[in-house]
Amino acid sequence: MYKITENNSAILIVLVAGLFWSFGPLVVRYIDNAELVAWQYLFFRGSVIFLVLNIYLLLTEGTKFINNYNKIGLSGLVGGISLGVANISFILSITTTTAAVTMIMLAAQPFLAAILAYIFLKEKISKTTLISIIIAAGGIIFMSFDSIGKGTLFGLINGLLSSLGFAGFTVSLRWRKNTPKFTTVSIAGIFCAALAIILLLINDDNIFISLKDSSLSALHGFLVCSGLILFSAKSKYLPATDLTLLCMTEVIGGIFWVWLPLFGINEVPSINTLVGGTIVLSAIIFYAFNARRFMFKYGK
Repeated sequence: MYKITENNSAILIVLVAGLFWSFGPLVVRYIDNAELVAWQYLFFRGSVIFLVLNIYLLLTEGTKFINNYNKIGLSGLVGGISLGVANISFILSITTTTAAVTMIMLAAQPFLAAILAYIFLKEKISKTTLISIIIAAGGIIFMSFDSIGKGTLFGLINGLLSSLGFAGFTVSLRWRKNTPKFTTVSIAGIFCAALAIILLLINDDNIFISLKDSSLSALHGFLVCSGLILFSAKSKYLPATDLTLLCMTEVIGGIFWVWLPLFGINEVPSINTLVGGTIVLSAIIFYAFNARRFMFKYGK
């Protein structure tokens, strides 16, 4: 009889989490004048993340889940704020530049996570992971040859900041493994919503947007939250660098969905982007098979 180890399961689940997130750019592209309602979008999306996460906790843990907020600690606060910054920066990036440029910046997550994990957690990088990162770096560089010129400096900087924020969140999940992971995600949601509402009030902007745009914001929040639940649940089984490397399915999918004619966006990526994306995908496949974690393990 064959069985799947926890590592095998973690890899599969994290890959699925990345696929959930990959639909983010597509959803944003359906927003009317998204660059003009970025903070309203963040308010609704952050609120949905907070609500969905707490409903999930209520259904799985009952009312005692409220006690988790007393156990957050420094790691939870750092992780929640880092994830909140990642979410905000992503929206500010994707609404001001092409999906390809934003996703290329997100592909820097494994490198940033590796540095942070080495500094703060003393996590060593395996040979397989290092080779995978090098291969992925080659793909990112290849994609950037002609994509960078299509984005604004603001979009590039925010894309990189989003990558750094998510790397920080990932490392925080590995920092203290007894920290309530899902509550950390909840903090990120309320952080986004609170900051958005404060800025909207200061600027005397309308909080509410059209039913269509608010519904899309809510849908994006649901997709993000679903992926974060899966990602956080399996974070303890893999090193921080490995987690972010596997999440690069978000990068490939994010570029692909806005290009696929079926969805009507037709944001056509360049040849360099397609070739580079293939290289990044090859890095993920190389990691999975050489780590022997996708393979079924023989046992009882």
